[in-house]
Amino acid sequence: MRLFSIVFTLVFAYCIESSAQTFDTKSSITVTGSAEIRVPPDEVVLSLEVQKLHKDINTAKKQNDETIAKILDLTRRFGILPQNIQTNFIAVDMQYETASENGRRVYDADGLEKRVFRGYLISKTVLVRLTEIARFEEFFSDVLKTGLSEVKNVYFETSKLRENRDKAREQAMKAAKEKATAMAAAIGQTIGKAITITEHVPTHSGFSAQQNVMSNFSAMGSGASNLESLETFAPGTIKINAQVSVTFLLQ
Repeated sequence: MRLFSIVFTLVFAYCIESSAQTFDTKSSITVTGSAEIRVPPDEVVLSLEVQKLHKDINTAKKQNDETIAKILDLTRRFGILPQNIQTNFIAVDMQYETASENGRRVYDADGLEKRVFRGYLISKTVLVRLTEIARFEEFFSDVLKTGLSEVKNVYFETSKLRENRDKAREQAMKAAKEKATAMAAAIGQTIGKAITITEHVPTHSGFSAQQNVMSNFSAMGSGASNLESLETFAPGTIKINAQVSVTFLLQ
């Protein structure tokens, strides 16, 4: 009985291996399917940078803190929740400039350019997520008055990213099947079941930003022109892409 059991196990294992080999050697077709859907944004993320320069480090930090406090106070007035506000660690950089006299550079005894200490540059960035996109223009106008140095980026996003990405993926799968069906029909064949499916996931970073609609928007010395252009600015729609690779058996 034990010998029969061993023989049966070996035969069964051989059948499985032979079946797998037969399955793997069948003709197949691999195609890619892509889809893109557009949705209106319902959130906006602003990256706000505050920089203050002073020869006294404590004064520079105090000025920076005061501007950050104004921004945070503004977020409270707009009812923005604490979880939608993110501040990074403070950065300190010693700033120098080339010394000059009468428009000419000054050199020391060794022939090296002399440098003059300008002060300590204190930098801090605040990320703000505004979930009431209808108030974007109002918030943007007010934040420019806080004394910040630069609006580094403005991102328009959708809070329904997962839902819309699922829809895009489903459309990409249908596109892959339709493509494989058409290609197989061209050689008088049909497709069978799918044996491999690979999704090519789009990458993104920071606050799940999907579309960078404004970058390096300077708030220094051009507030009026910025506000005028803002009044005619429209976020449009956000593109959400999906792509898959599918291998079908050919029949």
